[in-house]
Amino acid sequence: MPTALGLRIDVDTFRGTRDGVPRLLDILSAHEVTASFFFTLGPDNMGRHLWRLLKPRFFAKMLRSRAASLYGWDILLAGTFWPGRRIGAALGEVLRFTEKAGHEVGLHAWDHHLWQVAAPRMSVAALQREIARGVEAFSDALGRRPDCSAAAGWVANQRVLEAKETFGFRYNSDCRGSSIFVPVAGGQRCAPQIPTTLPTYDEVIGRDGVTHDNYNGRLVDRLRPGALNVLTVHAEVEGIACAGLFDAFLAECKARDIRPVPLAGLLDDGTLYAEDSLAQAPIAGRDGNVCWQQSALAH
Repeated sequence: MPTALGLRIDVDTFRGTRDGVPRLLDILSAHEVTASFFFTLGPDNMGRHLWRLLKPRFFAKMLRSRAASLYGWDILLAGTFWPGRRIGAALGEVLRFTEKAGHEVGLHAWDHHLWQVAAPRMSVAALQREIARGVEAFSDALGRRPDCSAAAGWVANQRVLEAKETFGFRYNSDCRGSSIFVPVAGGQRCAPQIPTTLPTYDEVIGRDGVTHDNYNGRLVDRLRPGALNVLTVHAEVEGIACAGLFDAFLAECKARDIRPVPLAGLLDDGTLYAEDSLAQAPIAGRDGNVCWQQSALAH
């Protein structure tokens, strides 16, 4: 029986949407694979993260991952020396083309940078306003509301859960973890969480002997048959600088009887998923804390 691999594709920037997504669609089509695309739709302000170069861990990650060549200076400086471009308003056709190609399409963020730096401190009302802007832009592009979401940078907490519940998402993918679970917020069971279980390219490249040449093999070796496996890739990385690597990864999956699927394909509507809680903790290769499934931290 094939090992299922939930394939989540985060689209964070203008160039990732314009250039990375079409390339990924071509690669996925060639391998007859569908995935879940989560789009950022507001201003591309990702360059404002550059102030974090003052933090040693972030600076080390930028050097280790060769960020300038991996992402490109237009991404690294977006929203700094020039205004961030509105992604959804300019590139709504990319969302429509992605959905028409048979992929699941959901909401990532309105302003990716703002969410990463400010969401942990926002009130429920402020979070609802930020999510609503993304939902409105998504609706403008596709003519319908999103039914799933994935928090930018795995930045989430109890207030985020409460805010998201008002939008009726079928599921969310806001954390790192090891199994599908149902979080509780405000005394109520929330939409299921489908956590990312595998590391991203920029988290592992250059660490523990992982190189560009052995990355795919190391990644496939981490998959656990019979368990939840979810990989997050980025349109700015696997869709541009590492497109050939991702193409080879999908070929490796086929050779090893691994079946990539959209995240919704991992859900079983007849399953009563166990309750679990959220926690904040660091993850190797990434600066700062991310949201975790509490029980996964105990292992």
